[in-house]
Amino acid sequence: MLAVYCESQSATDPLSGLVVGERPEPTPPQGWSVVTLRAATLNHHDLWSLQGVGLPADRLPMILGCDGAGVDDDGNEVILHSVIASPGWSGDETFDPKRSLFSEVHQGTLCERVLVPTANLVPKPADMGWATAAALPTAWLTAYRMLFTNGGVTPGGLVLVQGAGGGVATACIQLGAAAGLRVWVTSRDEEKRQRALDLGAEAAFESGARLPEKVDAVMETVGAATWSHSVNVLRPGGTIVTCGATSGDAPEKTELTKIFFRQLRVIGSTMGNRQELALLSQFVQRHHLEPIIDLEVPLSEARRGFERLASGDLFGKIVLTN
Repeated sequence: MLAVYCESQSATDPLSGLVVGERPEPTPPQGWSVVTLRAATLNHHDLWSLQGVGLPADRLPMILGCDGAGVDDDGNEVILHSVIASPGWSGDETFDPKRSLFSEVHQGTLCERVLVPTANLVPKPADMGWATAAALPTAWLTAYRMLFTNGGVTPGGLVLVQGAGGGVATACIQLGAAAGLRVWVTSRDEEKRQRALDLGAEAAFESGARLPEKVDAVMETVGAATWSHSVNVLRPGGTIVTCGATSGDAPEKTELTKIFFRQLRVIGSTMGNRQELALLSQFVQRHHLEPIIDLEVPLSEARRGFERLASGDLFGKIVLTN
């Protein structure tokens, strides 16, 4: 079958190890299903795997891809929940210390037929598009949990999304606006700020700008470059929810004095669980939301998508179709 996989790794030239070629057909063990892929989206996780981050070389070749949607062997249209619990785990799978995502321990989703734990199949709403469904399990699920499970904000609350343009950031804007939140965003790029406003953001600012008022919560995906700003724009008792650190995880100032004196909360947030994915799909369908698609290409042209992702010059998700 056709697959997009990591054959070798390079910290300086990650795409050198990317291959679009044939891999063996999957054979499902007990408790697993084979899903014929219809669409999948790319994530920074895929680039990190090619760089050798989080994926040991002894697991290569590894099919890439963390999320997707397709049709199972019984003809059901399904969304693939990306977080795979370890054998015997019960409870919220995101708290399993041995959990993994597709393409870490088990082969990923960028292939014609995907091997998936049957418990990780979530019904796709009948009239939801494949690209929308494929965007939900990673970026949108992460945004959903950040806002509604960990953010502590309610309709009318004021949220700042740092770094408009990435998949999680655009999802935060769309989900937050649909839920009645006041959403502000930052970006260094004027075009991205305008596009964020078009998505429902109330206001958009230059990165690091002084804001007109303090915010209730900050959705933080950037890391070191925006950390100090995130701390300083919060009202007393406010919350930073962090799900990543694309600019690095060692800010020049940790701002610990401000954090404890103003009683700020810093909450780590990783992905979401299967129940949250089901709720997210219903929320998206009910509010007629559609993830912003930066580029859509067939699986056979995956390299184009990876080049776009690696450039950093994108707004929204990159979709691969089958």
